Amino acid sequence: MNKILLTTTSYQDTPGKHHELLESQGYEIVRERGPLSEEKMLELAGDFDAFLCGDDTITAEVIKKSLPKLRLISKYGIGLDKIDLDFATQNKIPVTFCPGVNHTTVAEHTFALLLAICRNLCEEVNHTRKGEWTRLTGNEIMGKTLSVIGFGRIGKEVALRAKAFQMEVKAYDPYWDNDFANAHQITRAASLEEVLQDADVLSLHLNLSENTHNLINSASLKLIKDGAILLNCARGELVDTQSIVEALEIGKLKGYGSDVLDIEPPPPDHPLLHAPGALITPHIGSRTYESVVRQATMATQNLVNVLNGEPALAQANEI
Repeated sequence: MNKILLTTTSYQDTPGKHHELLESQGYEIVRERGPLSEEKMLELAGDFDAFLCGDDTITAEVIKKSLPKLRLISKYGIGLDKIDLDFATQNKIPVTFCPGVNHTTVAEHTFALLLAICRNLCEEVNHTRKGEWTRLTGNEIMGKTLSVIGFGRIGKEVALRAKAFQMEVKAYDPYWDNDFANAHQITRAASLEEVLQDADVLSLHLNLSENTHNLINSASLKLIKDGAILLNCARGELVDTQSIVEALEIGKLKGYGSDVLDIEPPPPDHPLLHAPGALITPHIGSRTYESVVRQATMATQNLVNVLNGEPALAQANEI
């Protein structure tokens, strides 16, 4: 009997057909509440045929301790930065993932953050809950320029919503979809500097890597217009936390809407939780009933296929 470590909380907490598919296989399933640290993963490693995981820290040491029994890492989601993909590949461990199932949901959440900042929604709700009738003046987004860094599935969905709000859209990505851009009147920025300088709103939708770590820092913030809004529904480590806090405090940034932080869950004194103009949600951008079921079903089907000797629906590495 295959033994599976299931860690993703949205998978476990959301009803749907993924539960039936998983239970129908006769696996022994051990449930933990992730994301799990490397320390916790090392404590558990060595007794499982597969991980069905979220953003747990799966380092080379975790994989090494999991051998020779580990046969598969099935990622619930698309971000692979917490998994040592190279080491998994060297040891012939397939790593599957779930592209194309949550891009619309994350794009919707990105716009929820943008509208909440522009119209002071959280502040106004807090006022009315206290019985106050304080009327703050907000900003329109029509006619403003939205700059997108990372023009993949999610970046494109954000661009489509921006066009529906009659925003100008400029995007930067070395891998450019010219047909899509032409069809929707998206302008291609020639450089990172250009996309930063033109932004009234800057939205991040790129993978975390050595090249993108702290991409938005004190130097890049100097290129952005005073009073711009920064949105991050990708990875918390794409920005330098202290630089964002300082930019908010001096008004360089009007707002920072983010669904991710560099430490998750954050300590109570994390500076972005208390910075002026920061609107932080707890990594729920893809957490809708519709998206969770799509994502969980795909992650489970990947698991079932590989353990049955069949091709995964989507695999991140070549074995």
